[in-house]
Amino acid sequence: MHRRRLVRVPASSANLGPGFDCFAAALALHTEIEVVETGRFGVVTDLAIARDRRNLAVRGFARLHPPDGFEFRIRSEIPLSGGLGTSAAAYVAGLLAADSMFELGADVLALATELEGHPDNVGAALHGGFVVCAQDAATRLEAPAGLEAVLVVPHEHVRTREARAALPRQVPMADAVANVAHASLLVLGLARGDLDLVSRALVDRLHQPYRAHLYPRSMDVVQRARSFGALGATISGAGPSVLVWCGYEQTGAVLEALRREAGDWADVLRAPFEAHGADVTALG
Repeated sequence: MHRRRLVRVPASSANLGPGFDCFAAALALHTEIEVVETGRFGVVTDLAIARDRRNLAVRGFARLHPPDGFEFRIRSEIPLSGGLGTSAAAYVAGLLAADSMFELGADVLALATELEGHPDNVGAALHGGFVVCAQDAATRLEAPAGLEAVLVVPHEHVRTREARAALPRQVPMADAVANVAHASLLVLGLARGDLDLVSRALVDRLHQPYRAHLYPRSMDVVQRARSFGALGATISGAGPSVLVWCGYEQTGAVLEALRREAGDWADVLRAPFEAHGADVTALG
């Protein structure tokens, strides 16, 4: 039997301002991984990623079945660094390929969370839309009509380990309360489709201020987002990419303004919120 699966997984942006390690959204940039039973192990890709068993998609697959005898053909339009869920997408793709090939009925959310270390990017990659992660589950919300996104992706990267190390062990009670309040407003705004409420909710006091020194130009975009015509902006995951939130009618103008602002230090991409999560196709 020559099993063959094609898995397509969206990028994701986590935290979304106040929702540290529990909010995320899927974005319309994708990783595609074709897993083919060839009788030999191999990783085929033009990307600057591991081509052995350290590869994250292979590691995801191996969590459910030995990868011996399988070739992994990997393509991706997701920037490899910058906080856009590349590792979550790879883990999810590998797990889904093995789960589908061997009809295992695995809890892919739990396994990918175990590999990734937190559930937010994983939940968005699996389910699409917006997710709120709590109690080992990812609860999905649709993106409101008229809400769009633009990404500012700096050429210089920051290691996730470094970004995590910048966080304090304790935060003031007032900051924690502020984040709970704004996270609640964000969920309410998304559920109601109230973009003014979404705009008010994009405030964070738990992680972005402590990491600002790692990517000052990214934080400058966050702080000035409304001057470009956007609803607001948030650091994507651990950064340094910036998720700029826009109303549909303003997206074109925001995109052009950000491209002028970014110059040669960052790429600016239109990346709509993605309604569809990971998808597996059995190929003949």
